Amino acid sequence: MTESGDFISALGEFGLYQKLLVLLISISLLLNPFQMIGQVFMVLDEPHHCNTSWIRAIGPNLTEEEQLNLTLPRDADGAYEQCSMYSPVDWDLDSIVAYGLNATEKCRSGWVYPSAQAPSLLTEFDLVCDRKDLNDISQSIYMLGLLLGSIIFGPLSDRIGRRPVFLIGLLIRGLFGVAIAFVPHFYVYMAFRCVVGAAEAGIMIIALALATEWVGVSHRPKAVLITHCCFAIGQMILAGLSYGIRNWRLLQIAGSAPVFALFFYIWVLPESARWLVIKGRIEEAKKVLQKAASINKRTLPPELLEQLKPETQPKPGSTLDLFRETHLRKVTLIINCTWFADSLVYYGLSLNVSGFGLNVYLTQLAFGAVELPARYSCIFLLQWFGRKKTQAVLLLLSGLMCLIITGIPEDQPVATTVLATIGKLTATASFSTSYVYSAELFPTVVRQTGVGLCSMSARLAGIIVPLLLLLQQYHLAIPMAVFGSVTVVVGLLCFLLPETRGTDLADDMGLEDIKQAAPQTSNRSLETLSKTGTTEAGVDLAKDNYKISESK
Repeated sequence: MTESGDFISALGEFGLYQKLLVLLISISLLLNPFQMIGQVFMVLDEPHHCNTSWIRAIGPNLTEEEQLNLTLPRDADGAYEQCSMYSPVDWDLDSIVAYGLNATEKCRSGWVYPSAQAPSLLTEFDLVCDRKDLNDISQSIYMLGLLLGSIIFGPLSDRIGRRPVFLIGLLIRGLFGVAIAFVPHFYVYMAFRCVVGAAEAGIMIIALALATEWVGVSHRPKAVLITHCCFAIGQMILAGLSYGIRNWRLLQIAGSAPVFALFFYIWVLPESARWLVIKGRIEEAKKVLQKAASINKRTLPPELLEQLKPETQPKPGSTLDLFRETHLRKVTLIINCTWFADSLVYYGLSLNVSGFGLNVYLTQLAFGAVELPARYSCIFLLQWFGRKKTQAVLLLLSGLMCLIITGIPEDQPVATTVLATIGKLTATASFSTSYVYSAELFPTVVRQTGVGLCSMSARLAGIIVPLLLLLQQYHLAIPMAVFGSVTVVVGLLCFLLPETRGTDLADDMGLEDIKQAAPQTSNRSLETLSKTGTTEAGVDLAKDNYKISESK
């Protein structure tokens, strides 16, 4: 049997066909930042106070300042309280002016926003005072959607294919994203956000699969990380879009509707040839491979196509398959911890970097600008230093930045911001590295299931981060200490993973033959074994198990 990697080499590892595919994937990911962090610009702080229009019934000629003086208490700084008011009474206006009001209560008739210019989520659904936590809860609900999407779409794409799941994800994101702009209640908003989050998870998982399964070994990191760079560009676009559109409903439409312009993907987006071969759909695989070769101006020899036959009809991989074999179980556990730590430190630092001294729109622009070099640099780091060392060192640096921050005095915001920004840069690069690394570690039959499980771990961390930040009320250093400690420990665990630089993707989980042959096999015979039907990734796993070194 000729392996899929041989066909990728024959048609061109990163030819025009693969470049166009990466472009299609990247365009769809430009919209992801809006759904993930666009809510930040819809819930900007607005000055507010209780609605005390009750006094207008007995004093219709009062000025606004007189009304507020009579009905609102003041805080220690002399400003009007934002979440309390004097209890309404049945007195006449002269008695109220003469004796004043003393009893206070929470706002009973809503709030007033004197400086609000355009409707926002905060002003329209009163996300202030006792309802302020709903903003954070809605972000957790979105993360829950990402978690559910990881659980659903990873295994689903292994069973029905990458292409249909990707298209379904785009459709759901467009429909529910636009529908959010017309919701009448905040609880409906949160429910729709959960659905959009699930679709986003599916899109990101499939984008990773297509970028790795269509591209040759030496160009895999480049393909994946180019798509991640587009995510960073999308964050900078979001800053400009949210600055120009202040009405939250119009902003929601502007950030969601463009996905419908991608309807032509139905005709141009290909299925993974590697997945088709694994599923035994050989004729379909031949067609897409010939089309790719034609666009790349290559010719696939007929005798090579005739060898494209799976040895056995594979059974669908399941989550349990990830834990049946000892080495794959170790890899699964460590790489899942890696994704958890990536998400923990990434979101933890993102929510705490507030010392730039810029407004929210320029800060968002800076965040995107920081992520761009972080993601792009991974293309070179992975080639120069390999996957294992890059992953481990980036996590260690991210964790160390968090731990150092815990020792910085509160009156040194500039130093804290610099360290947090460095931590954000390394955390972003670590996240991108994890995408490439995990795709190479898992065999094809369970790749999407494995990546989906990793994504689930990351979403769990995303849900936990806001809860950890609540610990700041006890001590400001506690959240950063947790972020740093967890990340450093996981960074050290990464040194136990196998190196995958320069190896082909593993198609199945059969390692028994390799294990039996490995103790008596030299480096040269291992290369021979890899050419006779065993994937190079499988050989790498065997060498790691039996401590056989191979020069790259």
